[in-house]
Amino acid sequence: MIQHETLFIGGDWVSPAGTGTIDVVSPHTEEIVGRVPEGTPADLDRAVAAARQAFDHGPWPRLTMAERAEALGRLAGLYAARAAELADLITLEMGSPISFSHFGQVGPPTGILQWYADLGRTFQVEEQRPGMFGAITVRREPVGVVAAVVPWNVPQFVIMTKLAPALLAGCTVVVKPAPETPLDSYILAEVIREAEIPPGVVNIVAAGREAGEHLISHPGIDKVAFTGSTAAGRRIASICGEQLKRVSLELGGKSAAIILDDCDLPSAMGMFSIAALLNSGQACVAQTRILASRSRYDEVVQAVAEMAAGQQVGDPADPATGIGPMVAKRQQERVEDYIRIGLDEGAKAVVGGLDRPFDRGWYVAPTVFANATNDMRIAREEIFGPVLTVIPYDDEADAVRIANDSDYGLSGSVWTADVDHGMDIARQVRTGTYGVNMMNPLESGTPFGGFKASGIGRELGPEGLAGYLEYKSIARLG
Repeated sequence: MIQHETLFIGGDWVSPAGTGTIDVVSPHTEEIVGRVPEGTPADLDRAVAAARQAFDHGPWPRLTMAERAEALGRLAGLYAARAAELADLITLEMGSPISFSHFGQVGPPTGILQWYADLGRTFQVEEQRPGMFGAITVRREPVGVVAAVVPWNVPQFVIMTKLAPALLAGCTVVVKPAPETPLDSYILAEVIREAEIPPGVVNIVAAGREAGEHLISHPGIDKVAFTGSTAAGRRIASICGEQLKRVSLELGGKSAAIILDDCDLPSAMGMFSIAALLNSGQACVAQTRILASRSRYDEVVQAVAEMAAGQQVGDPADPATGIGPMVAKRQQERVEDYIRIGLDEGAKAVVGGLDRPFDRGWYVAPTVFANATNDMRIAREEIFGPVLTVIPYDDEADAVRIANDSDYGLSGSVWTADVDHGMDIARQVRTGTYGVNMMNPLESGTPFGGFKASGIGRELGPEGLAGYLEYKSIARLG
């Protein structure tokens, strides 16, 4: 069992204020595989104080951006050296299939760090603009102390979408990992120390959700960066609105994949399986609503059902596994509840259903619903598991209407032999990211975020850096 007894605060490993612990349970074996201290409000107060001291009086925000970029480059190299270890650890603690852990969990964070390091070497912190009385200097300055509150499904990726731009901007950060996945954050802390990031610039405290609200509400926090459920996002937005605190929210999704009549289904299914079922369906960008024309509806249902049924379900450490367990028993039960809801609403489970694949482990069989409509709960609410719903449309205009008939707007895709026509469809769907014959891969240099209830603000790319900067205009006479 992996055991830690300290928290990472102020550049050191410090004893927690309380005696509580967080048990990390393998979703594959249901056995305890790790234990870490449970951070208390007092621990978070200490972390905020360290971050505040580092921002108000430390060297980090007073370095040039190019100097911070060099530090990020060092961090990227050291992080990459621990990538395989991180992948194994994330698979252990949350059940991510090891193949996805390598390319989706820990591969992108290295790229994000390196991309922001490259950006920072040439980024203009100041510029001159003409004014009535002479030149105006426009400066970009760090927003301050950031609370980064992250989920369990892609813990390192989400941390890095916040940490890399915040560090480049000159901010200091308190990271609160989810209680389901605290182990990987200890490796991150070790890498930060090895990269000689100054004390207090990054602080990491694993804690429960109540302590997380204490962090978000803390008067020493200047900005909250949150990824998680829309319900939690609304609560955080309320707190930040009351305090007039900067906030960015990356929330839920119910993304639609539009299958056009000219789509070559056999060739599309390989890429589509990633779009629909990545991370065992525990992904906010998963394409879980599948829109098929009535003329090809049965054909699409069969193709999707065969794709889902062909996924190897089992030990997430096996490279051949496509579907691992749900992160926790409560998540397994939540997904099963939605399968019951779908059946009660009159949809037909053409594969999968309520029979559990194994007696041990929090597994759910990949499930595909047919005979579904877009007003069903299984088509409107985020399930966060391997459950797909195939919905018929009358024509392309109807497909776009159904895709947009959602509270969410995070991702989506269109599948067609005519890529240019696919681009026309993409421009009509109100989502923050979109793909033609693929799921948008969330490149380091392009913005990621949602429309509507899928969030506020953007991460990644120059737009992600802008979220950690304040703009100052300086006029002068003489």
